Amino acid sequence: MSKSSGFFSVFLKDKIVAKPGFNRWWLPPISVAIHMCIGSVYAWSIFNPALVKQLGVVTTSADDWSLSSVVYIFSCAIVFLGLAAAFAGKWLEEVGPRATGVLSAICWGGGFLIGSVGIVSHELWLIYLGYGVLGGCGLGLGYITPVSTLIRWFPDRRGMATGMAIMGFGGGAMIGAPLISYLLGLFYKAPQYLGKVADVELITDAGRRFAEVAGNKIEVVVATAADMAKTPLSGPEGVYVVGTGDTGAASVFITLGLLYFVIMIIASFSFRVPAKNWSPEGWDAPEQTESSKKLITNDHVHINESIKTPQFYRLWIMLCLNVTAGIGVIGVAKTMITEIFGSTLPHIVDAKFAATYVLMISLFNMCGRFIWASLSDVIGRKNTYHCFFVLGLLLYVSIPYAATAVSVDPAVMWLVMFYAATMIIFSMYGGGFATIPAYIADVFGTHHVGGIHGRLLTAWSAAGILGPLAITYLRQSSLTDALNNLALKVEPAVFKEKFGVGIENLQELIRAKTVTISNLMEIVPEGTIDPTASLYNTTMYTMAGLLVIAFFANLYMNKVDEKHHIQNTHPESALES
Repeated sequence: MSKSSGFFSVFLKDKIVAKPGFNRWWLPPISVAIHMCIGSVYAWSIFNPALVKQLGVVTTSADDWSLSSVVYIFSCAIVFLGLAAAFAGKWLEEVGPRATGVLSAICWGGGFLIGSVGIVSHELWLIYLGYGVLGGCGLGLGYITPVSTLIRWFPDRRGMATGMAIMGFGGGAMIGAPLISYLLGLFYKAPQYLGKVADVELITDAGRRFAEVAGNKIEVVVATAADMAKTPLSGPEGVYVVGTGDTGAASVFITLGLLYFVIMIIASFSFRVPAKNWSPEGWDAPEQTESSKKLITNDHVHINESIKTPQFYRLWIMLCLNVTAGIGVIGVAKTMITEIFGSTLPHIVDAKFAATYVLMISLFNMCGRFIWASLSDVIGRKNTYHCFFVLGLLLYVSIPYAATAVSVDPAVMWLVMFYAATMIIFSMYGGGFATIPAYIADVFGTHHVGGIHGRLLTAWSAAGILGPLAITYLRQSSLTDALNNLALKVEPAVFKEKFGVGIENLQELIRAKTVTISNLMEIVPEGTIDPTASLYNTTMYTMAGLLVIAFFANLYMNKVDEKHHIQNTHPESALES
């Protein structure tokens, strides 16, 4: 370990070696603090409703961003999380957790501040640059920093150690979701209200709605009772002026950016690394014969050699497909449960219920990380992943069944079934993240676990694109079909009276977001089934198929060939170790 001097040396590894008698149990709460800050990325779906109504505020206006364009901000952050982890993993081994933790705080906090500028100026690319690119780099640095550190401090409990570290990331939304919801309500400002639809003369031009006020033609949105029920502050349904209110999203970005920066800086300066050749008192490495039962090796594979093994790519496929199946759902969680059950069980699934649902996702995501990772110490990492894929397959298939059933029979039991299935799915989603570092340590040894883990997280980057892409594309396809089918059931005269133009302008109205399922359901023949609950069925079947592929990747996992061990590829590194 090289010695350093100067101002920046305070951040480096040789300055934070723990003194004899240091209590290793101080490290888990420090790690959880950082992961809970960056884990608020899982509460991104709380921002979706505000961002897609940034101009209309009470409902989406023609110039507002679409859900698909906003969802990909989350995807962008996850992509750069994986890329930053891949590039910084080896650097972390050299400089230590304090340096990477501080840089993570700067990127994550600064990303929020740049994103707030994008919201105020209504420049989507700035939110992508701030929250997505810079913030994503902060996520990657902050994610790997505690993991490799805790694995070295807890060689006797690898699964539990990684579960503790990554538990905070899953629980970030548990605090972040209610905090964001509260702040959005605090900073919310309703737009100018013109009156009920019957009292305002509306004009439809190129799919947009306008009203004439004091001789001026101004753009407006028409908010239904259902739209107003989703706002932080209740208000009358009717006509509102575009661009006169504030969803509060920009102010929330500023507040969170500053808060997370302070917490992460304090936590980063609290990190310590174990001294060379340190081990827990009374602990000895298990015999190789005993370890082989759970695919645990006492040998080590160099970071550069690991990517030459088939085991690396099997782990990559497993992580990528498991994350793809869950990440798209997490990104639109609040929107999904509202769309599936909001119209069939409106007395239960309202805005407050949806926010609580996101909170529960975080709770199960967090608890699953600790429970499944700890269980993997007992039953082995391979068997744990078998549970994820087999049980997950059955649960994903059950969601379309519940969604279809509730549209025909709006009973609470279908909501309970959906709720239970998704909570178990999210526990296994989190469990997969928490168990993978221990799986890496079992297969490749502990000497380069941080760097290998960082490179493997590129699977998360790929999943960050594939998951939201699949769910938004498949949902949009289902939505377009549903709108066209509903419109065909409406009497042409009734359609023209409702929207000001004939049904031949349907596609133009859909593009301008003037026609929605909710306002079509107001004029379709009685007895027509609302198709909203079935918008995600195709997506769930697709996700179930991905888990089948992941199952076989895990099934064929085996020990790394001896030719890849450090003593055979980097003998000088083996001597140093």
